[in-house]
Amino acid sequence: MKYTTLPNTDIKVSKICLGTMTFGEQNTEAEGHAQMDYALEQGVNFFDTAEMYSVPGRKETYGSTERIIGTWFKKTRNRDKVVLASKIAGPNPNFGYMRDKLDFSPASIKYALDNSLKRLQTDYLDLYQLHWPERKTNYFGQRGFKVQEDAWEDNIHAVLETLDGFVKEGKIKHIGLSNETPWGIMRFLEESKYQNLPRIKTVQNPYSLLNRLFEVGSAEVCLRENVGLLAYSPMAFGVLSGKFLTGESHPKARVNLFPNYSRYSSAQCTEATKLYSEIAKKNGLTLTELSLAFIEQQSFVTSTIIGATTLAQLKENIDTIKVSLSDEIIAAINQVQAIIPDPAP
Repeated sequence: MKYTTLPNTDIKVSKICLGTMTFGEQNTEAEGHAQMDYALEQGVNFFDTAEMYSVPGRKETYGSTERIIGTWFKKTRNRDKVVLASKIAGPNPNFGYMRDKLDFSPASIKYALDNSLKRLQTDYLDLYQLHWPERKTNYFGQRGFKVQEDAWEDNIHAVLETLDGFVKEGKIKHIGLSNETPWGIMRFLEESKYQNLPRIKTVQNPYSLLNRLFEVGSAEVCLRENVGLLAYSPMAFGVLSGKFLTGESHPKARVNLFPNYSRYSSAQCTEATKLYSEIAKKNGLTLTELSLAFIEQQSFVTSTIIGATTLAQLKENIDTIKVSLSDEIIAAINQVQAIIPDPAP
């Protein structure tokens, strides 16, 4: 395994992070425990979860992922071996079952954090992230999104003050963002810099061969401000494994189980995936190796969040840490990006 540190901290984290959002939906508790056992054995010491998991979010499985991680901690007593990250959900009309108000008010943060800690059976989080902004903004990088006025008033100072209180209590070590825009990242950094408040260490956004929009503005922010990207969906819901190019049905795949997760299912995504697959084959690599190694080599990426539903998938994903792509392979990848740029924002 390869390691780095969370930016501006002395916390050592693996360059591969175990994503857990399948635990409680596509994976049972026993399967989740087995994945965590295997990941830790392979040197993966960084786990990511969220209060809303498992995915897709629904009342019946709300908090199930954190509970499964919590029972694993209780069984193995491995809490001190894991750098643990979780998230508080922002406004969403579909998730009203989580708590009375989906915002980042002091009461909401306290409620969400305390319940996450209870489910996780721990008394602290190494990293606590705002899952998506309160304001209406284009945090998924949708094409044709119209920026519009909304009722949100800038409360970032108050949010940081609240999080600062939990840092001082010892419930949180560090804070981060997720699904944020360059403006949002800089606004949090600005407030912490001039008001002596906790500084964000990471941002967790989508980044893959099919969605490189992070490079447009956020990558420069991360490099110049020393904020680390935690890249999620690096395999594009499994599309970048190449399994959907074979003609097989794969009924248990997420894109088939949950058709609303369709952002990687367009004709452009399929065509780009074929071209990336050809590059991989030409260079004696699997498409998985090509896809994950590309993310892992980016200077602004702190850790790549991988997710799997089987141990075989998990092993293949973790093993990509050994792969290094040549300048020639990177150039070939960039040629495809130039022809079919970001087909899945």
